[in-house]
Amino acid sequence: MQNYRISINDLPPDGKDFDLNDQDLWQTPLREFKMDCRISGPLRARISVLPAEGGCLVRGELRGQVILPCNRCAEDAVTDIRSNFEEFEELPDEYDTDAGLNAQSGNAASSPTLEAESRIVYERNAPMLDLAAVCWEEFMLALPVNPLCKADCKGLCAQCGANLNNGECGCIPDEGDPRLAILRGLTLPKS
Repeated sequence: MQNYRISINDLPPDGKDFDLNDQDLWQTPLREFKMDCRISGPLRARISVLPAEGGCLVRGELRGQVILPCNRCAEDAVTDIRSNFEEFEELPDEYDTDAGLNAQSGNAASSPTLEAESRIVYERNAPMLDLAAVCWEEFMLALPVNPLCKADCKGLCAQCGANLNNGECGCIPDEGDPRLAILRGLTLPKS
């Protein structure tokens, strides 16, 4: 996969725009994490990076289409990805190689200060923004929590597993707890 790290020091003062449409940018992590997600319409990210004191401002949009399993019936749920984002990426403290060696030898007072969540890394003492990490995070945030094949999906029968969207199954409906049978016909007066 192509390296998508850009040097923050080399950005012009008015910023720079990036257009990322390499599908491998998303396919590789999908395979790595064994996600049940297929790209059905090309994913594309447009990102604008503006240098600022202490970091950089990252604005962008992510568009595309994926297929996820429906949360109710497990059939294909086509999902449009439409996400606009804006965030400030703060420069982490530079990684001190001497501190890293001291941390490995057990000196806790001299531990490296790079944060694991930062999308800015240092290469040869220069801050680099990882656009691939930004795209992947925004992609994950854009995925629906409960994808549905259709809004009125009936799901699967709890007894036989038949897809209820294709019609009723032959199962006898569960009557519930027999101890509560007396309450089934109960109606409350309207006030």
